[in-house]
Amino acid sequence: MSQQGNIYELADHLFRHESGKMVSVLSRLLGLQNIEIAQDIVQDTLLQAMSTWGFNGIPDKPAAWLYRVAKNKAIDYLRRQRKFEEISPQYAYLLQSEYTLSPTINNLFLENEMQDSQLRMMFACCHPSIPEESQVALVLKTLCGLSVNEISNAFLTNDETINKRIYRAKEKIRQENIELDVPQGNELQTRLNSVLKSLYLLFNEGYHSSNPNQLIREDLCHEAMRLCYLIIEHPLTSRPRSKALLSLMCFQASRLNARLDDKGHIILLKYQDRSKWFLPLIQKGFDYLDEITEPFEVSSYHFEAAIASLHAAAPSFEQTDWKSIHQLYILLYQVQPSPVVAMNKAIASAYAVGRQQALAELRAISGLENYYLYHTSIGEICYDLHDRAEAKKYFEKALQLTSSQQEQQLLKNKILSCLES
Repeated sequence: MSQQGNIYELADHLFRHESGKMVSVLSRLLGLQNIEIAQDIVQDTLLQAMSTWGFNGIPDKPAAWLYRVAKNKAIDYLRRQRKFEEISPQYAYLLQSEYTLSPTINNLFLENEMQDSQLRMMFACCHPSIPEESQVALVLKTLCGLSVNEISNAFLTNDETINKRIYRAKEKIRQENIELDVPQGNELQTRLNSVLKSLYLLFNEGYHSSNPNQLIREDLCHEAMRLCYLIIEHPLTSRPRSKALLSLMCFQASRLNARLDDKGHIILLKYQDRSKWFLPLIQKGFDYLDEITEPFEVSSYHFEAAIASLHAAAPSFEQTDWKSIHQLYILLYQVQPSPVVAMNKAIASAYAVGRQQALAELRAISGLENYYLYHTSIGEICYDLHDRAEAKKYFEKALQLTSSQQEQQLLKNKILSCLES
């Protein structure tokens, strides 16, 4: 790869990992109502990095370079504005003096302060006056670095809808002058649900990326796990559902190295080499699972983690406890009656009950007509039932609906297998 290619790849990586931290700190300094100014400073910093590194080479500590430049840009902005009481009432006194301006900003960029700011920012974006779907979209875009297209894929909707949600969320923050705070009691529990959903979708985008050229984005999976770990380390947010989500992530992440072959082709769960599953992460998943038995709190993450644990414990695909998995999906559907859960429940029923029932359940689902995995799943069941013509039809429909090169190759192979049979 060329030097410029390395710089763009590194900049993209740093944007995913560091922009959320920097936006959080700058929003704490400038006020959440100035979130777009914070984003502009971070964007300018990344653009300057790509330009400067192209001439001078990549620094030894690129993240530290970004923090230093972002701090300087923030200081320049505050000096130009001279509206400290309006911009940052909490730090106004310290920012007015040249002797305390730089140290105050430097302190906010300390690692523990950055993590604290990031948690504050996540909970601030999930303010109850903002609709939940807009909360999650704002967190994914602002703090997690996902593109609008990636977020629309996560929600199974379109880019225009996501843009509107993010715009409305920012307008609400401006109009109501929402502060960066961590609420207490019942309000904290309400906001925690949206924060966890954001991390769940972030991990999913990494695990099964909508990027056409890259099926797995390990950096996104790691970032979701890092943020979830921050949540369970905080006494106010270390709830059973938080640990259940981290347990689920551990089980899923343990399989990352077994999901692609050396040519980048997809290896389905049925054919994965289970010796490549990362046992320390599986053990972590079970450890967190043991900690979430507190009564009176059962979430969708509890059921999903339990399902993932059964896959992790199975010595082979054929020896998987499909009846228990199917039963857990039935319970999950009662908690979260979404079309995607219905689809996964139907797939489990193929192995626990029978293909004909699974096919009937899949065909009864509405709302997934434009989701390629839905059509792939029906094609798989038809193929197993030896209806090759029908299977081919669904595989071809799925092929039209995915932009992933790896998924497209897998589907083309399936279509060929229908013709050869």
